[in-house]
Amino acid sequence: MTRAQWQVLTTVSAGTALLLLDVTVVNVALPAIAGDLDADFAQVQWVIDAYALTLATTLLTAGVLADRLGRRRVFVWGLLAFVATSVVCALAPDATTLDLARGAQGIGAAAMFATSLPLLADAFGPERRGFALAVWGAVTGAALALGPVVGGLLVDGPGWRWVFWLNVPVGLLLVRATLRVVAESRDPRPRRPDLPGMVLFGAAAFALTLGLVRAHADGWGAPTVVGALLAAGALAVLFVLAERRHPDPMLPPALFRVPAFTGTLVVAFAQSLALYPLFLYLAIYLQDVLGHGPTGTGLRLLPLTLVLFAVAPLSGRLTGRLPLRVPLEAGLLLIALAQLLLRAVEPGSGWEVLLPGLVVGGLAIGVISPALAAALAAAMVAVLPPERAGLASGVTNTFRQLGIATGIAALGVLFSDRVAGAPDPATGVVDGLDAIFLAATVVALAGAALAWPLLRGLRVSAASA
Repeated sequence: MTRAQWQVLTTVSAGTALLLLDVTVVNVALPAIAGDLDADFAQVQWVIDAYALTLATTLLTAGVLADRLGRRRVFVWGLLAFVATSVVCALAPDATTLDLARGAQGIGAAAMFATSLPLLADAFGPERRGFALAVWGAVTGAALALGPVVGGLLVDGPGWRWVFWLNVPVGLLLVRATLRVVAESRDPRPRRPDLPGMVLFGAAAFALTLGLVRAHADGWGAPTVVGALLAAGALAVLFVLAERRHPDPMLPPALFRVPAFTGTLVVAFAQSLALYPLFLYLAIYLQDVLGHGPTGTGLRLLPLTLVLFAVAPLSGRLTGRLPLRVPLEAGLLLIALAQLLLRAVEPGSGWEVLLPGLVVGGLAIGVISPALAAALAAAMVAVLPPERAGLASGVTNTFRQLGIATGIAALGVLFSDRVAGAPDPATGVVDGLDAIFLAATVVALAGAALAWPLLRGLRVSAASA
């Protein structure tokens, strides 16, 4: 691999890591944010969900615009928007301002995320593309896992606002690096933006998340909850109908006729829903029940990250030697095992009881992340030319972020209900953790069962054929 290719890989991976770090970096900061801004649990949930939702719902449109306007250009625009909204987040005087700024920040992140894989696909030939995607996949998994550690150090140091201030110098450095080392690329036959599809898709996802977030406080039968969930269903139907009629749909129905692509989406959604939201609830347990500070909380979650760092390179090398169904399915099964091990938490347990589950969780991410990126490339080679890589990566990353947003909201209902019905807060948190660990186990196993027949015969070699 040439020096220029290493520079592109480093710059694009770093940009992607920065935006994904902001998915989980706020987890250990939420208690401090809630105290400083006098926010309730629903408001701090939106600090994560607003970002994940706008990231998910604008990814596909950002990919279309990048194919038309230039991928490097949109990547840089995304970085600049990310930096600007990070400043607003850092200066937010109240929870509403922070939630709105996080939503805007997600749009900048979407522009970066949608262009990352296409930029790599353009810089690397078929013989090196699998390796580059495996490295990118490992970095993205590590960024999500490393977030609580970084967040803890910042909250205990200069304060929670530096979770966002840190993005400013790093983002500006990446803008300079991108303009210097990344070549421009675009689709010679760009699609037209599907604005109706983006609006309907975003509205449906927002309504679903709103209904789930409000379910605990208002009750499942409350008009706000029922109305939001019914609206989500109706908007989803309208979205499907609109996609069938649009000449250039943002989510082409034809893609779902490719079994391997559908299986990859199932894995991406199940992994994100079953694992990444748990950082929030483990952070609450470690801080509010066991009394550890933000840094102590981040460090106690570090075993997951260390195992991930050790396993991901080995997994990336094995990705080309095995059917991709093997690491993807193994990753989901390991996630299920990690959840079962975490159910050992009881009132009075020390943090050490989390260690087996964290180690297995790190192993799961290390196995699945490199394979997920490679599976996407392999699944798409038969139906999309390389210049359309933005569409494929956008769809997969959309489902990953939807998994995180849905997981935060849905698991939050289980968690809040158990806390509210417990004789004391500590018991409630432990009971809530047990409930979400069990639910996440079911999600991971269901994802593995659904994806198994769809991923048959998928190999990295297909991507380079």
